[in-house]
Amino acid sequence: MSSSATLSLRATGSDRLAHAALAVVALVLLAFLAGPLFAILQQAVQDAKGHFVGLSNFIAYAQTPALLDSLWNSLWVSAVVTAVAVPLAFGFAYALTRSRMPGKAVFRGITLIPLLAPSLLPAISLIYWFGNQGALKGWFGIENIYGAPGIVIAEIFAVFPHALMILVTALTTADARLYEAADSMGTSAARKFFTITLPGAKYGLISAALVTFTLVVTDFGIPKVIGGNFNVLATDVFKLVIGQQDFQRGAVVALLLLAPALLTFSVDRFISRKQTAGLSARAVPYRPKRVRWFDTLMTLYCLVIALLVLAMLGMALFASFASFWPYNLQPSLRHYTMGLVDAEVGEGFVNSLRMAAGTAVFGTALVFCGAYLLEKTQGAAPLRSGVRLLAMLPMAVPGLVLGLGTIFFFNAPGNPLNFLYHTMALLTLCTIVHFYTTGHLTAVTALKSLDAEFEAVSASLKVPFYKTFWRVTLPICTPALVDIARYFFVNAMTTISAVVFLYSPETKVASIAILNLDEAGETGAAAAMAILIAAASAVATLLFWGVSLWVQKRTQAWKAE
Repeated sequence: MSSSATLSLRATGSDRLAHAALAVVALVLLAFLAGPLFAILQQAVQDAKGHFVGLSNFIAYAQTPALLDSLWNSLWVSAVVTAVAVPLAFGFAYALTRSRMPGKAVFRGITLIPLLAPSLLPAISLIYWFGNQGALKGWFGIENIYGAPGIVIAEIFAVFPHALMILVTALTTADARLYEAADSMGTSAARKFFTITLPGAKYGLISAALVTFTLVVTDFGIPKVIGGNFNVLATDVFKLVIGQQDFQRGAVVALLLLAPALLTFSVDRFISRKQTAGLSARAVPYRPKRVRWFDTLMTLYCLVIALLVLAMLGMALFASFASFWPYNLQPSLRHYTMGLVDAEVGEGFVNSLRMAAGTAVFGTALVFCGAYLLEKTQGAAPLRSGVRLLAMLPMAVPGLVLGLGTIFFFNAPGNPLNFLYHTMALLTLCTIVHFYTTGHLTAVTALKSLDAEFEAVSASLKVPFYKTFWRVTLPICTPALVDIARYFFVNAMTTISAVVFLYSPETKVASIAILNLDEAGETGAAAAMAILIAAASAVATLLFWGVSLWVQKRTQAWKAE
């Protein structure tokens, strides 16, 4: 056999290996995403004995006034939170990008704090501020924090940083030439805002609104802690499945919970196609001018928001050390001891660290390898299209729905993967799939920044793709890998909805243990454990930041040359 024929066979073998690896990624997403979603749909059209009943379960749901009330409650509460949170976040983002106020990094860092804690922390904090024995009970016209008022306020706190990140990005991409032309024509500041700034940021505003609405309508932790008798779809699913063992109606509600997320995801994809580039090749980056009165006003605005965020976190921290609220406020470790030792949350905390570490390591590996195989190898077009669709789908699937579907799918006796049920491996894999899309988009963005010439030269030299991946792509993309790992770790530490149906006594994680403490009336211990999760997430974030700096020096030195 000639040498050219041998090289051709090697190249073909390399392609086959790439396709086989991509097929493995596809199988993982099919088993842990498509399979659970199909299982929910199957449950929704069957009766308790497994017989096909068509739309009977949906009709029965429509005839249940209490469940329809929950649907309406979810929709209007999500709309109110969106209407309040997005303008607040826009004002904060505008201050960060269009003013010369001092302390921007500090303000931005404070607003990221909610991302480090479980969503139920603001709900617990509000109970201490405005609850039956709250420090400010009756103030600001808040007579009863339980129910819709508490859910709305806590959700605004929880979703604010998500909306802010989108809007900061939208406002950063501005062309200074437009503002210079407006200034030369004597255009007023208000007119520039409504004719240049808002139109330029409209897609960011729409995306922020859609993300906010979806996060609120699918959130479980906050309504569970502070909702009282005010039912929403997320708590209905939990009550139907765990409380009443009504899996069929639980599946129906889960599909309803999936509908708003799919709708907002579809709208977001549609508007992203309509969006045009905000910066051209000749664009000039916008640099705000110093205007004393405006900078002072923006500083005061950001200061108020930052103080509210710190007040929410600070109350939870204070209450976690209070000996016996509100009668004995002397600091003690009673709640931490109760949570970690008496309530055995310490074991759950270790489980959370294990799950977060596993999610960070294996999730990063799966996401990056999948993105690389999609972006940097060729062939197998149908397989690629399927993997791309599956990679984007988790963004539109609420954690509660994914967790419930995972129960139905993996608890089925005929499923060969049944052995994973109630294991830490299943919790880890479910969490990876739940947060897969953001990691995937981050990896794709990093890979698209690399010139395709790397792969072209490697192919011309008959170098297998995996050698190029290991020697070239991986070192260059290491900073993105660290970011993806940090994202997976922090979200795995704080997630509730994705694992609330999946744990066993041996695999209970800290966020679920906090939920159980709150249900038992041990709010102080619940606050203490929420603070511990936030602290662990903060420490992990600092460690990842240190790793990122080290990686920058080790693998990105070529950028400085």
